[in-house]
This record gives sequence, structure tokens and C-alpha cells, in this order.
Amino acid sequence: MYEGAVQDLIDELGRLPGVGPKSAQRIAFHLLSSESADVSRLVAALTRVQESVRFCVTCYNVAEAEQCRICRDPRRSDDVLCVVEEPKDVVAIERTREFRGRYHVLGGAISPIDGVGPDDLRVKELMTRLMDGSVKEMIIATDPNLEGEATAAYLARLVGPMGLAVSRLASGLPVGGDLEYADEVTLGRAFEGRRRIDA
Repeated sequence: MYEGAVQDLIDELGRLPGVGPKSAQRIAFHLLSSESADVSRLVAALTRVQESVRFCVTCYNVAEAEQCRICRDPRRSDDVLCVVEEPKDVVAIERTREFRGRYHVLGGAISPIDGVGPDDLRVKELMTRLMDGSVKEMIIATDPNLEGEATAAYLARLVGPMGLAVSRLASGLPVGGDLEYADEVTLGRAFEGRRRIDA
């Protein structure tokens, strides 16, 4: 335990996701030993994020304007919608440069243990977007874990009667991985998602 401001800083840093007590302490002491200009830039960046960043009114990705850059881009396809859990998932998919459609960010995944149900996510907003009939395919790109699978199954059942093509991102073995180290679920998914090789 440290005195006053130092302990307050460690406590606040420790509240960040993925930052434990030791990491919080290291970051705090790094900031204490940093140049004043470096700390001022960090404070300015945090203040700017809090004041200017919001959620896009269309897809709920992070944005500095009313709509995010993806929703404003006229070159994107309106007939394919990729549903993700968080804004960071949009960034991950965009890095692949494989997807040219639109997104919908749910704001999490269904997790009964954590008390998160469909009403706690942006499912109603998703259904409103699908009602106009412009979307022909919905790609569900939730995490391949228990919560992500539950969310994917729920959304697939919900939009089934709408006649949309609903797909789920494939999951399985990572590139460069060894079969002997793969768990049973991952290996099972790889078998389910196998595809024909045209020779």
C-alpha cells in the first residue's frame, strides 16, 4: 500500500480489464518516472476519447461523428451484414481486407451467468435494420466460446423466419498449428468445417 495519489492511481489502473495489481503498480511507477510531456499527452488522449468518441447511430461501432467511417463509405455492400460482439471485432475483421459489407455491433454476448440476456444487447436495433429488406446475408461473427455460440444460435433462430441467408464464421485449426496440440472441440470443428480440395 502506498500513500494517497500513488495508491489512487494504482487502484484506478487495476480496474482496467486485463490489468492486475502488479501490472497496475508497474504502470503507475512508469508514469511517475516519465517526462511530464509524456504524461500530459496520455491525459490529453484520455480526455479527447471521453469527450469526442461515441457509438455510431447505425452500427454501434466507435465513431467520432454521428456515423462511423464504414457506415459512411458508399463503396461498402448493403446486402451483407456481419454481426460482431464488440468494436474491437470490427477492427480484427477489417485487418483481413476480406469483408466489404456492413457491420452491427451487439455490445456483448448472451451470458446467463453474468446476467446478460438478449435484451441487454443491441438485438432490437439489429432486427430494425433487417426489416427494410436490403440485407440478404447475415454473417454471425461472435466469439467461438460458450457465450458466442449461444448468441449465434439465438440470432439464427430469431432471423430464420425472415428468409435471410445466415452463416457463421468457420472455426478450427489455426494456421501453423499442430494437430497433437489441438483440443477436442477445435479439432471437431475443423472436421465439421472441412472443405473439398479441387485437384
